Amino acid sequence: MGAVAAKADRKQFQQGDVIMEVRNLTKYFPVRLSLVQSLRTDNPPVLKAVDDVSFDVYKGEVLGIVGESGCGKTTLARTMLRLTDATSGSVNLEEVNVMGLNPLEMKNLRRKMQVIFQDPYESMNPRMNVQTIISEPLRIQGIARTVHDARDVVTSVLADVEMIPPEEYMSRYPHELSGGQRQRVAVARALALDPDFIVADEPVSMLDVSIRGEVLNLMLNLSREKGVTFVYITHDLATARHICDRIAVMYLGKIVEMGTAEEIIRNPLHPYTTALIGAVFVPDPTHRGISEVLKGEIPSPVHPPA
Repeated sequence: MGAVAAKADRKQFQQGDVIMEVRNLTKYFPVRLSLVQSLRTDNPPVLKAVDDVSFDVYKGEVLGIVGESGCGKTTLARTMLRLTDATSGSVNLEEVNVMGLNPLEMKNLRRKMQVIFQDPYESMNPRMNVQTIISEPLRIQGIARTVHDARDVVTSVLADVEMIPPEEYMSRYPHELSGGQRQRVAVARALALDPDFIVADEPVSMLDVSIRGEVLNLMLNLSREKGVTFVYITHDLATARHICDRIAVMYLGKIVEMGTAEEIIRNPLHPYTTALIGAVFVPDPTHRGISEVLKGEIPSPVHPPA
């Protein structure tokens, strides 16, 4: 992975300055049963993807949500953005109850919160060129009144994500871009509305190792220069340590541990966190790491341990 810039020179966020409050957020999915099974049970089982999660996100920080595949971190992110309806709980963005908004109010609020999806190959319309992809949110929100206005915004955000000169990329289609360039376009699309809050859902997991650092550095620079708040979803503790101010560790739909990046890495309190740290590859044959092995069967999110 390319070198990831240190976060020490970033403008420090103030922990009293909360941009988002998540309280008792829950998302359950029904488990499909056969006809006979459904007739025999009074309490149909549910998959507890997100189970009574509460935390705050501070303005200007990069908050990492870390866990293995299937732990519920992407469902948590989608529920925070109301891309998926919650079963219960509340999400407040700058004191606005996201769950209580009607469709028009929700459309207006989406100008403040955006998402960068994991797959740069599937998250773009292959029939649209880069200029149309980035200007589409401007058209939906009624921000750019003319084609010239939209082009100015597209030029600006492409420069922000270091696709220079912007004019060289505007007429290109997704299939004419590399994976890293597509993800930069995805970041530019998220920036077009000048949001305060961005969820980045494993934005580098499908990219070559050689260019992951470039995209992560881009996120860090945006956080530092524009004050954008990022929630960074990942299974990779190594990258989370380098770019996140705080880390929340998620396991079976719950946040089991939360603290500053250095606190989590240097002094893990939960056995699952210790096991995650021990699984991080270190290219040093003399490094023994943390030999924490979790024994037994993997618990089911339908019937999680008490």
